[in-house]
Amino acid sequence: MISREKRHQRIRAKISGTAERPRIVVFRSNKYLYLQAIDDQKQKTLASASTLKDKDEVAAKLAKALTDQKIKKVVFDRAGYQYHGQIKKIAEDLRKEGLEF
Repeated sequence: MISREKRHQRIRAKISGTAERPRIVVFRSNKYLYLQAIDDQKQKTLASASTLKDKDEVAAKLAKALTDQKIKKVVFDRAGYQYHGQIKKIAEDLRKEGLEF
């Protein structure tokens, strides 16, 4: 098991998402970023966005989808990635869009 997966397991033991406060998880491939807002109690994805089409507006798309569902508070799950670079930029962009975490 790689270090990122171990860190992700430790993080996931402490946080979970609900319908009122979903968990936003980030997955980073070599080429793209994927974001999902997940309700862990119902095991359901509430909203998702990726950089497959628009590279710069992934956080804005996810924030708009969540505000349309009247969700303002979220839990940020960095999925074991270090909090710098793209992960930090996504978190800052989500905060600028009005989400609280």
